[in-house]
Amino acid sequence: MDIVADLKARAKPWPRGSRFEDFTVGSVFRHHWGRTLTTGDNTIFSTLTMHYNPLYSNAEYARAHGHRDLVVCPLLVFNTVFGLSVEDLSEGGGPFLGVDKLTYHRPVIVGETVYAESEVVACRETDSRPDFGVVTWHTKGRDASGVVVIDFQRTNLVRKRK
Repeated sequence: MDIVADLKARAKPWPRGSRFEDFTVGSVFRHHWGRTLTTGDNTIFSTLTMHYNPLYSNAEYARAHGHRDLVVCPLLVFNTVFGLSVEDLSEGGGPFLGVDKLTYHRPVIVGETVYAESEVVACRETDSRPDFGVVTWHTKGRDASGVVVIDFQRTNLVRKRK
């Protein structure tokens, strides 16, 4: 017997992610783990995205401009905080509709850990996609002491249970 075919035949779908019905305005999700942003993260991200600001790659330059070490590329901070929220908010599938009201509150320094939390700020049905609803979250990224370093709103179509 083909082992792969046998495994596929016995496999059971394991649903992942939240559905539209799981979200109510005012619900707060504290996304687990957090993420420490390292020199390696910053270097590879800045290089691959062609962000050649010396604040991201030259520690002496960054210190001369008032920072205690290298500054993490802000786009990496955004992508990291956004990514921390995916498992709780949008992993269940549905098109991403955009980000609004993005604010960077202060630079993040290499070696800092960021944590994320999101609050549901809007939920609505949609006539054009009856199998989905529209959900908007306000996500905040915080440092280890709880200070907000970034916040934004994002909106997705979110699958319904059916």
